[in-house]
This record gives sequence, C-alpha cells and structure tokens, in this order.
Amino acid sequence: MSEREAVESLRTLGLSNYEAQVFVALQGLGSATAQAVSERSEVPRSQVYGAADDLAERGLVEVVESSPKTYRPVALSTARELLAERLEREKSRAFENLESIRTTDADPTGDQDVSTLRGRRPIDDRIATLVESAARTVVFVAPAGESLTDEIADALCGAANSGADVTVVTAESALKSRFGDTGVTVFVMSEDNPADFAGRALMVDDRTVLLAAETEDGPIEEEALWTGDSSIGRILAAFMRSGMESGRERESEGRP
Repeated sequence: MSEREAVESLRTLGLSNYEAQVFVALQGLGSATAQAVSERSEVPRSQVYGAADDLAERGLVEVVESSPKTYRPVALSTARELLAERLEREKSRAFENLESIRTTDADPTGDQDVSTLRGRRPIDDRIATLVESAARTVVFVAPAGESLTDEIADALCGAANSGADVTVVTAESALKSRFGDTGVTVFVMSEDNPADFAGRALMVDDRTVLLAAETEDGPIEEEALWTGDSSIGRILAAFMRSGMESGRERESEGRP
C-alpha cells in the first residue's frame, strides 16, 4: 500500500487529511520535528503542529518536550485499537441519532413502482423481507447453495410453516437435504435441462418479483430490480411461472 492509500484509509477511520498525513509520515520517520514531518508529508509546518497535537489528544502520538518539540507515533497495535474503539463509538452514536429521527415507512412489499438495489447484503435483506410477506406462494430461484443465506432459508421455511406453497429452483441437489422436512419443495434442474440461471429470482404470490444478477465490474457484487403488486410484477411472474412449468415438463419427460 502506498502512503497516499494509507492516508485515504486513515481518513475513512475518522482522521482529518492533515492528521492522516502526519501520522503516516511519522511511521517512516519515527521521532521527528514538525519541520521534518512537513518535509516528508508536504503538510505546511504551521499545520503540522495542530494536527500532531490533535493526534496526541487522540492518544495516537507522543509529544517529546524537547527543543525543538518532537513527535513519536504510538505502537500500531495501540493505534489500531484506539481507532477501532472510536469508530465503534461514532457508529453507535450515528445510528442512535438516526433511529430517533427515522419515521415508520409504509410496508415496502406493496410498492407498485420498480425499485433497484445494489450490493449482496441489501438484496439478501430484501429477498427475506419479501418472502416473509408471502400469503400463498413463493418461488425462489437459487442457482447454487451460496445464493441462499441462513436468513433467506429461515424466511422460506417460515413461509412454508405459515401455509404458503414454497418452491426453491436450483441446480444444486444438496439443497434438498438442507430443507429436509421443512415443507419447502426443492426442484433440481438437471444438467440436460436448457434452463440458464442468469442469477437469483424471486416470485411471491404471483405478483411480486425480484430479479438479481451478478456484476463483473467494480466493488458491487450484485444488482437487482424488484416490483410489488403491479402490472409489471404480474407480467414477470407469469413469465417465471411459465418457465418453471416448462422446465418441470422437460425433467419429467427426460428430454433436453
């Protein structure tokens, strides 16, 4: 990792730009004066004093009362713990404040618009929430075992226990044993079946549909769109239902 990347990482942990630059410079210098830190980091010397003193208040830097004054970074293990503790405190405070101002949203499962989601975790959460809203039927297309988180699996079992007809369509036969006697039907597509799993898909009550596909570029692993009780949802549900029935027919007839 370059010094610039180290500075950026420290900024994400709550240090200011100057604080991060000074702290990184001290890692290479050890004990150093403000002038030496300025030359190493290109932080103006007048700004080094303030940044170093702020780091000292955080417990990240020792101040050596010499002439001229010098600064020494604490052990990295100590710095790691201090920054982690501070980050945890700030996280707790931030979400406590958000919780106090958050309004109760309307149930998103009945949303008639088309919504998009990016990122595996938000999509996992949305799938589980939509499954929990099921009254009659659930069809979840899970190409492989890793497509199913424990939260989604629990939601599928809960829907089945509540009386919904729940089906998991997959290419991985091991999922049959995973669901066992939970009431969830697992339909395994054979290698001879031409069905091509483009990604995960969910249909709830023949009206709510979520379609997700993995992305190849950037840090986002998966993108999805979903729609609730809408005409688009019912059309997509009809296509999903038709495709699933076609696949079942091919499997039962043993033809490609």
